[in-house]
Amino acid sequence: MADKSTFTVDEWKLLLESVMMAGIAVTAAEPSGLWGMLKESIASSSALLQAKADTAANPLIKAIVGDFETSEGRAAARDGLQVKLKGAKPQEIKATCIETLQQARAVVDTKAPADAGGFKTWLYQISQKVAEASKEGGFMGIGGVAVSEAEKATLGEISTALQLG
Repeated sequence: MADKSTFTVDEWKLLLESVMMAGIAVTAAEPSGLWGMLKESIASSSALLQAKADTAANPLIKAIVGDFETSEGRAAARDGLQVKLKGAKPQEIKATCIETLQQARAVVDTKAPADAGGFKTWLYQISQKVAEASKEGGFMGIGGVAVSEAEKATLGEISTALQLG
């Protein structure tokens, strides 16, 4: 059972960042305006709440969610995101997110193989929820599609980065 003590400080920060990057990658793939971004942000946050409430959740996920409940954990994730994403354009943001997910996958595969599958699946589920949170391509909520082609492509890239399929 992996927890924070299984990882170095930098590795743990990377895992915290990966939770945020899983949703940001999809948002960057197809920016959907203020309201859409708000819905997508809420979808990402709800994944943390669901994991917290899930008594059967993988111990690594529980530890990460627990760290997000602390100001130190949130600050570590936020500061890491700011450093990696400052001044980046949407396509650069998406690429950075995918790279962060690849790095996180490598760390959990190496240091926490028993928890890696559940953790990687959870990151993908966060991305999927964000993709489904807001319709794309419509006008004022009318028309559009639940998941755009750009979001579908990004979900494929995330799945590949996490080595899920």
